[in-house]
Amino acid sequence: MSNATQSQTNITAGLQYQGLLEILVFSMMSTVPCCVFLFINITMLFTLRSKAVFRETSRFILLFNLLFADTVQMALSQILYLMAILRVRLIYPVCGVLAMLADLTNDISPLTLVVMSLERYVAVCFPLRHTTIITMRNTAVAIFVVWAFSSLNILTRVILLLDFPFEDLESLQMKDFCNNVALFLGPMSEHYDNAFTYFLFGSASVAITSTYIAVMIAARSASTDKASAQKARNTLLLHLVQLGLSLSSTVYNPILIALSKFVTRIVLVRIQNVFYVCIFIFPKCLSSLIYGIRDQTIRPVLINHLCCGLKLSVVPAKVQVST
Repeated sequence: MSNATQSQTNITAGLQYQGLLEILVFSMMSTVPCCVFLFINITMLFTLRSKAVFRETSRFILLFNLLFADTVQMALSQILYLMAILRVRLIYPVCGVLAMLADLTNDISPLTLVVMSLERYVAVCFPLRHTTIITMRNTAVAIFVVWAFSSLNILTRVILLLDFPFEDLESLQMKDFCNNVALFLGPMSEHYDNAFTYFLFGSASVAITSTYIAVMIAARSASTDKASAQKARNTLLLHLVQLGLSLSSTVYNPILIALSKFVTRIVLVRIQNVFYVCIFIFPKCLSSLIYGIRDQTIRPVLINHLCCGLKLSVVPAKVQVST
């Protein structure tokens, strides 16, 4: 059994020391923010499909793809988290489907950030060719490649799982709660997952950093629109921050493994609950909040959609007072 799997087993065993009230409190601490963030993300997704300018602009299409993946990943993570809190143990096939879908959408985010960074690089460094390079067709091809590459990773993990002797198990019922670490049924799966994670985030970091440096160099050119270059630099810097937040989820299990050597099981469970909200839930909503507030085209439409319920409740009250 790997150290990561052992850590998850210890956390699961620690759940039995939690009282009903504490389980309820921690469940609410994660479920309430998750529901709020899901509402914001879904509203943002609806906003990006509400007007033709959003549906026909490459950067908004890429943003929709990023938000869609983050929203699905956040929903799946919360489902798996609640099942762990409620001590629901699944069978391996069902857990595999949920965990693989969560991993698929998790890989989409850094790859989409790379494509979005390249789009900003072309807009600043090749402004005259931007409309010919960044077309609807090329954007669709880029999104297809992102999903195909991520799906290839999932297919590879499934193939590695097939080598595990499931027939030797007494039952397909899992002994621990469902997560991606529980599916590391052999050393090859864990080694492959680590290698792919390092390759993915390393390549994404190099790509985004390179485009940021290229835009900085272009910004010094007299022929470059200074305001556009400055805005692109800020956007690329934002992409680096988002990539760092996505990368933070990969250190989740190593931190818990290290802490498990120094704290009790119940303390470890409490730390896990806090880390889950800060590392998994909160970063998945940042894209909606940042882009929704920062982009002057999206902001008024998003605010209108978020506040429409309030407006509907205020208007009748005014009418009643005037009569």
